[in-house]
Amino acid sequence: MSANTFPRCKWAETHLDKPFYVDYHDQEWGVPVHDDRHFFEMLILEGAQAGLSWLTILARRDTYRAAYDNFDVHKIAKYDEAKQQTLLADPGIIRNRAKVAASILNARAFIEIQKEFGSFDAYIWGFIGGKPIINHWKAMSEVPVSTELSDALSKDLKKRGMKFVGTTIIYSFMQATGLVMDHTTDCHCYPALSA
Repeated sequence: MSANTFPRCKWAETHLDKPFYVDYHDQEWGVPVHDDRHFFEMLILEGAQAGLSWLTILARRDTYRAAYDNFDVHKIAKYDEAKQQTLLADPGIIRNRAKVAASILNARAFIEIQKEFGSFDAYIWGFIGGKPIINHWKAMSEVPVSTELSDALSKDLKKRGMKFVGTTIIYSFMQATGLVMDHTTDCHCYPALSA
């Protein structure tokens, strides 16, 4: 059976000709994360996605890593106006002034969360009781775009000064980092991640 014939969540089957997209679904989406750098990367990428497709962002992921010092939160928190201008001139990322400014603001808020909780990992997993939420959807049409939990987390992150962290963005972030497991029951990833 080739990689392209495994049953997958329907959204992943829309771009089987893009290996990076399929790999993201197969190896990353819904897998629990405990690394603060990775959490920050996904927070910035999910925010960058607002109004765009995930394919658009994922195709630029390597360029984002290069432009954003591999998502080193301490370096990003110190970005000045000159660095913002450099980012806004980079065709490899989404050149949106509000999103670029938010990434720096979010880095500073992220560091404050780390100071308060010891790590962003402790903060975020504490929000859901330390265990992933395992869903058992039969079809993608059943998967919500937000929940009461994403509402609450979004509200808390905004209160802490973050931008581009609306409830829909945060629900996508929760799916991306395995806080929520939303692979459909017919997907080849479902058995291992729902165990």
